[in-house]
Amino acid sequence: MSKFKFYTSFVLVFFLMNCGTNPFTGKSTLALVPNSQILPMSFEQYNKVLEEAKVVNGTDDAIMIKRVGQKIANASERYLQENGYPNYTDNYKWEFNLIEDDQVNAWAMPGGKIAFYTGILPIAENETGVAAIMGHEVAHALANHGQQRMSAAQIQQTVGAVGTIALGNEDQQTQELFATAYGIGSQIGVMLPFSRKHETEADRIGIKLMAIAGYDPDEASELWKRMKANSGGNSPPQFLSTHPSTDERIKNLNEWAPEAKKIAKKYGVTNFE
Repeated sequence: MSKFKFYTSFVLVFFLMNCGTNPFTGKSTLALVPNSQILPMSFEQYNKVLEEAKVVNGTDDAIMIKRVGQKIANASERYLQENGYPNYTDNYKWEFNLIEDDQVNAWAMPGGKIAFYTGILPIAENETGVAAIMGHEVAHALANHGQQRMSAAQIQQTVGAVGTIALGNEDQQTQELFATAYGIGSQIGVMLPFSRKHETEADRIGIKLMAIAGYDPDEASELWKRMKANSGGNSPPQFLSTHPSTDERIKNLNEWAPEAKKIAKKYGVTNFE
């Protein structure tokens, strides 16, 4: 076995021993950095963003963001309770804020910190559209995608460092070629697909949560049709993107909507807003 294979095998075995569980899929997830460290940092960073941004308070839109966010969070708590994870969000501190900014964006931070920009509201178009976005962002927080991205970045950096050490006796040109090839290969072949997987996972979890919260899951695909129209169809090739293609998202959400309705029915939800 080469030194590189030996070192990387050792490192990967160590990393695989540090895993969590996604309560929505039952699959193991990378958890090298514990939430006990991540959440305080997340809360601090979120507060810093709010201090530096123009937070909208008291308007109909701001009130709607908080209302929808809380309904989605409550839906997630019901789901977790019913599926054997009653204490999963004990350390979460749900917070939903609207920020005045023209960006067409919304984002989530670990521990339930969600932000919407006013620029996305015209595309959301209505409260159900907001719920589709909110479900996606809440799903990111619940699936610990931030923790997984931090863990994956650690693996990427560590394996790269191990490769450099293993090639320590090689000439400088060989080492530089390895660094370049590894950087490009790990980004396109590992990190970007990893991010796309998270986005798809958040779409699938989010459409269930919005349905359990009483919002029509059929609206999720309509939202992404409006997103596509707003962007003019311009996006990088999927293999160079952190997100799935818009067409793929629309197709997936259309296919998942009936499933989401069936799940919502188990929670007594048969009529949607």
